[in-house]
Amino acid sequence: MQADIPKQYLPLLGRPVIVQTLERLCAYPRVRGVRVGIAPDDRVWPTLDLARFGRPVDAYPGGAARAQTVLNGLHALADRARDGDWVMVHDAVRPCVRREDLDRLVATAFGSADGALLALPVADTLKRADAAGGIVETVPREGLWRALTPQMFRLKRLRGALARALASGADDITDDAAAIERDGGRPVVVEGHPDNIKITRPADLALAELFLQQQGAGQA
Repeated sequence: MQADIPKQYLPLLGRPVIVQTLERLCAYPRVRGVRVGIAPDDRVWPTLDLARFGRPVDAYPGGAARAQTVLNGLHALADRARDGDWVMVHDAVRPCVRREDLDRLVATAFGSADGALLALPVADTLKRADAAGGIVETVPREGLWRALTPQMFRLKRLRGALARALASGADDITDDAAAIERDGGRPVVVEGHPDNIKITRPADLALAELFLQQQGAGQA
């Protein structure tokens, strides 16, 4: 992001990205609370006004990789949630998720033993290239989806799947559905809106600002 602070704390419409994301999640009626995985040396998180969200919001120590951070969070929920409760895992830098997408995600997850995730069908032609950039093949896009977040699972199901994947040395757990898949499950994809972007590059901030303005307060 070419910035001197982590991207989740960059300003977006006058507030840190993560604040926009937390407000969006905490405004959703089914969300009872949020726990955020942070780095041990995070100096910005303690400065945020957590009372503003109207839900319990706190932090726990993250891990070296995304999967470990999520697993740490699931263990941290032991004092608040039961094994059969549902959890959503969401990227801190996806502040534009829509309420109607959350509605569809929840409805689908409730009907699936293996949970569900927001996703987008792949629309572009896909090319596989070698190390030199030469095209090796064109990859058929039928049935391919881009995984988004939130992703939603039963707490015990996801905790077990992540623990087993990490214990086996898996290094391909780039999202939580992948852990469920490795554990024999079949999460269900739920088509989301394309504006549910992950802020990764500098230009994404301007795009997220545009999307939030277009959505308006009624989408929060």
